[in-house]
Amino acid sequence: MKNQLKSFQAKYLRGLAHKLKPVVIVGQRGVSESLITSIDQALTDHELIKVKFVEFKEKEAKQAIVQEVEKRTGAQSAGMIGHTAILFRHNPETEKQKIRLPQK
Repeated sequence: MKNQLKSFQAKYLRGLAHKLKPVVIVGQRGVSESLITSIDQALTDHELIKVKFVEFKEKEAKQAIVQEVEKRTGAQSAGMIGHTAILFRHNPETEKQKIRLPQK
């Protein structure tokens, strides 16, 4: 298991994500193979993405979906704002990494 984001790193990522538009929408089917594939590709392309929930309004349901997505994509949650989750995963190719996380 990789390192969890520290609170100041998550806060930094939420700040970067503020101007982003959601790139993946979670509909009534919840976690499907196509959802995982879309999120995985978006994380590879952008490293930091927003995922919007249109069907799941209960906090517990959204958290369960985010945990499943984290497990299946290797992403880390930087937080949930309203019905939008912020996910982060470094590009596996070091030279293509766009985001430098603060260390202190």
